[in-house]
Amino acid sequence: MDSTHRKIELQSPSDFRYLIDNVRRAAADSINAAFPPVEGADGAEDDLRLHIEAMVNDYITQTFSLASPNLTINGLPVDPSHFFSSSSQHASSEPEDQQVQYEPFDPRKRYRIEDLAREEEALLRSIASLKRRVPASAAGSWAAATEAGTAADEAAAASARARVEAEGAEAGRRALEGMGPLDRQAELEEAFGGAVEALGRLKREMPATVAKMERARVAAGYVATEL
Repeated sequence: MDSTHRKIELQSPSDFRYLIDNVRRAAADSINAAFPPVEGADGAEDDLRLHIEAMVNDYITQTFSLASPNLTINGLPVDPSHFFSSSSQHASSEPEDQQVQYEPFDPRKRYRIEDLAREEEALLRSIASLKRRVPASAAGSWAAATEAGTAADEAAAASARARVEAEGAEAGRRALEGMGPLDRQAELEEAFGGAVEALGRLKREMPATVAKMERARVAAGYVATEL
């Protein structure tokens, strides 16, 4: 070889493998177009196609082997035996499945990953804080609402009790004095007596109702404290 001719410089063995795989792929496409795969009656492949494939593979191997002295990989000579052994030829038949490519390192993506990790940690801390605060806050709101309702019920009960005590049964009778006998006098008196009796029963049962309300308020306060 004339020393005046500069050798073709490749950066890595994968560059040389890329050239070989591309040539083999183009040859396979041409063979498939000219000789579509056909199986015989016994399931055997086309002998002519197999023979042509072997000849083409031998030609590619010979071509790159003869060209290898004119190539360098990262400044070093090329050894064809590393690329045309039986195992390497078998691996090159499916280059797309065997080739592994790595994306160049990008520091911006690394910083972005760190930012996302910090954001995730902040969200997890926020969720944990909500888990601690929300149940207690909800229980406190429910207890406050229950206590307000109980206070309103107690106020209404006290107002009704005071009104019954102020008016009484005698006040009702005095209101009827001077009106003379009424139609259905006996029926009205019976109804009035039933109302007075009901008011008396209400007066007797009111303390028990108030006590139940107080117990409910205490239970609500206990639940809020436990949460």
